[in-house]
Amino acid sequence: MRTRTIGGTQVSCLGIGAMSFADFYGPTTEENSFAILDAARAAGVTHIDTSNVYGMGRSERTIGAWLAANPGAREGVHIATKAGIPRAADGKRVFDNSLAHMERELDGSLARLGTDCVDLFYVHRYQAAIPVEDVAGTMGRLVEKGKCKAIGFSEIAPSTLRRAHAEHPVAAVQSEYSLSTRLPEMGLLQACEELGVALVAFSPVGRSLLTDTPITRERIAANPFLASNPRMMEPNLSANLKIVEGFRALAAEMGLSAAALAIAWGLHKGGHVVSIPGTRSVAHFAELVTGAEAELTAEDMARVETVLPIGWCHGDRYSRDQWVGPENYC
Repeated sequence: MRTRTIGGTQVSCLGIGAMSFADFYGPTTEENSFAILDAARAAGVTHIDTSNVYGMGRSERTIGAWLAANPGAREGVHIATKAGIPRAADGKRVFDNSLAHMERELDGSLARLGTDCVDLFYVHRYQAAIPVEDVAGTMGRLVEKGKCKAIGFSEIAPSTLRRAHAEHPVAAVQSEYSLSTRLPEMGLLQACEELGVALVAFSPVGRSLLTDTPITRERIAANPFLASNPRMMEPNLSANLKIVEGFRALAAEMGLSAAALAIAWGLHKGGHVVSIPGTRSVAHFAELVTGAEAELTAEDMARVETVLPIGWCHGDRYSRDQWVGPENYC
């Protein structure tokens, strides 16, 4: 497994997006999540990316239980978690980047994970009312206290990254990045490379659009997030499914699954990109590992981007409500 650098530490270029351990895309069990973690360990996948809000701590508890059941496993994994999205009494999305909140939530994460320090701690959503320099300083204090080894931000603009990094080294920025979401190429990919920051790409297979078996309409309807996501709503969904037929055919011609080719494409976009797909299937995870190990030529990359050129996907990646929090730019 090829490696990348996050905050001076070598990690596998493929990680696990552990939202899938918390029923977000469908029901799962601890046993099934353990099977994914076991497969990852066997394949040399070392980065595990979770959050305190995934299942209200369920994802972290699952990882913590797996670590407890596998003595010595903690030394071989790079654990990242996030905080900054407290639960509001009225159901509205709010953000809190204060030291009191971030430290309290990190303490809870450490308890659930069964470790005294995480390798990477992200601001899950930046609270724009606070200067990002102050937020970076807050996160730096948690590094000084030994509760995390490095800091990161999720879904921020390149300009915000530069300001934060000038205050305290930022190890990683997590952002949606795939063949269906190319916005990071408008400055974030470049800023991360320039500053030595890892770009941790979530949803690298386009919430299943970039796979051989895209999510069914029935499952979309049963998932509140997907049911209100513009790309998964008609007429956009039908248009997107039609377009990706050509991508699946190209992947098969290259001897890869569509998911594997999507992963390979993303990792070949920069030596600082780390891909964190989520899955509840060991078989699908094996496809993702194949993609991480695949070698693509410049000609291969050009063929992929001819079949799925930038801007091909119908519909925004988020609805208006889902856009509350992530920073838009360009």
